[in-house]
Amino acid sequence: MADEKKVIPQEDSGTAIAKPKRSPRKAPQKLPPKPLPLWKVLLHNDDKNNVEFVISTVMELTPLGELEAKQRTKEADESGVALLLITHKERAELYQEQFTSKGLVVTIEPAE
Repeated sequence: MADEKKVIPQEDSGTAIAKPKRSPRKAPQKLPPKPLPLWKVLLHNDDKNNVEFVISTVMELTPLGELEAKQRTKEADESGVALLLITHKERAELYQEQFTSKGLVVTIEPAE
């Protein structure tokens, strides 16, 4: 047994062991959001609402000012229909519901 050598564990020498390199995980490419399709909000002429009510309702429900509201109302009165504004479908539907609740005729259609 005199020939036996005693194995003494060596302390960490600070040498780093190289690990196999992994390529970093790539996030999927993000595409910029596509703009929502646009829809027209059309005001139709009717025989039951007076001009002042229509103008005030257009001003109340849309971002249009007094002059623009008067112009759109006059156009609808003279030609039967006027373009109020163009927006995305969900907002156009909301405008349509709001105008209908006030007794005005508004339709929406794709702006293409």
